[in-house]
Amino acid sequence: MMRLPRLLSSWRGNRRAEPPAQTRSFDAQSGRRFGARANYASHGPETQAAGPTIRARARHAYANNGYIRNGVNAIVAEAVGAGIEATSAHPDLTIRAEIDSAFLDAAARIDAEGRTDLRGLMSAAVQAEIVDGEAFFILEDRGGRAVLRQLPAEFVDESMTTELSGGGYIVAGIEFSALGERVAFHIRPARPTDLFPTAREAIRVPAEDVLHIFRPLGPGQVRGVSQLASILLTVNEFDQLQDALLVGAKVAAMHTGFVTDVNNLGGAGEGFSDADALGDISLEPGTMRVLPGGLDVKFNTPEQAKDGISFAKLTLGQIAAGLGVPQHLVDGDLTGANYSSLRAGLLPFRAKVEQFVYHTLVPQFLDPVFRRVITDEYLAGRLELPDLTPALRVEWLAPRPMQVDPAKDAQAVRELLSMGLTSRRQAVASLGWNVDRLDAEIAADRERERALGLNFTDKESSDDE
Repeated sequence: MMRLPRLLSSWRGNRRAEPPAQTRSFDAQSGRRFGARANYASHGPETQAAGPTIRARARHAYANNGYIRNGVNAIVAEAVGAGIEATSAHPDLTIRAEIDSAFLDAAARIDAEGRTDLRGLMSAAVQAEIVDGEAFFILEDRGGRAVLRQLPAEFVDESMTTELSGGGYIVAGIEFSALGERVAFHIRPARPTDLFPTAREAIRVPAEDVLHIFRPLGPGQVRGVSQLASILLTVNEFDQLQDALLVGAKVAAMHTGFVTDVNNLGGAGEGFSDADALGDISLEPGTMRVLPGGLDVKFNTPEQAKDGISFAKLTLGQIAAGLGVPQHLVDGDLTGANYSSLRAGLLPFRAKVEQFVYHTLVPQFLDPVFRRVITDEYLAGRLELPDLTPALRVEWLAPRPMQVDPAKDAQAVRELLSMGLTSRRQAVASLGWNVDRLDAEIAADRERERALGLNFTDKESSDDE
């Protein structure tokens, strides 16, 4: 019985002696590396605390660092390209064509601000998801048609976290039911162009009218964290390295000489004026000077720039790895690149982008937009359908990426078709086209050729022979 108090006292003493544990593990937020004492708590508290600070720093990096902007824009271009096209998966070909036509018309005027169309909003969503860590869109009703308005991430009130009656709760401006389902978003009623938005009470917007696009790092995460979080500290240090290398290059370009009085005799010496002694000796082409006894000349020889350049290349590789893109898409350097090396670098990059498109962008953004547009068209009577449910099925065709060697890729597709390892529909879809539309265009071309007496097809066949 006497030992227990002593054990508790010893335990408390040891506990007081330990330094406080770190609870925030995002280097991009703290601005320093944690080292051996780094730890990570639940994804919910970690990301909620770090998200706003990291978002502000990521926006600064994208706006001011050319390497970051180049890398982010490369991901956006690869993910969206000219635009991901929707093709209805309705079993009836006639109805499928009507649905595609209705959605195409709606997509052309879906931007609430009238600046772009659905393709442009796709690019904006991907860019915001990478830089801010999340993208928000509100589905507004305008004359019986759905339009999309993008909101900055900070408009969803990150300061609002509370418990609700009935088991519901609000976390960082997002309201959940007792079952953990998202039921509403609490959005600040301010304009994105406000320089000094007032602190007004947030407006509760139903979840079916809000699109939230983000990739969670783990379970329990409610708000997104910038995809640049892992490299922001490196980017900051790289900027400082560049500044130091630039100053070093300037110094190296200034070929400076120093005249020293070895014997400490004082004076300019014979043949030298007082002005020469004060540092006005210049280097001129074809000039020969005789130094008097006791004087010596030394030149600056900065060597640190040589190692700095190789280290800068290594740092750029770290930045590219953090972004998940090949290094040449960050710095534009194709020195030593060939078909094999480019293909080896681009294939895993495209696989990661494709994963993001079909795991995040499609289910969180494109599918809800398609379902909302087709439902509005159906309810308004502009689209006559026997049943709405099959009309909501859709396939998304991403544009075919630019090829390093198109002839080799085309030959590979031809061999797959001849061996029966793929279908023509799949081959056409890999090019970013709808096979029904493509066949209709080919048939129209053939009909026009016959009407005009043209015969491109036979000429191509004879050339192949």
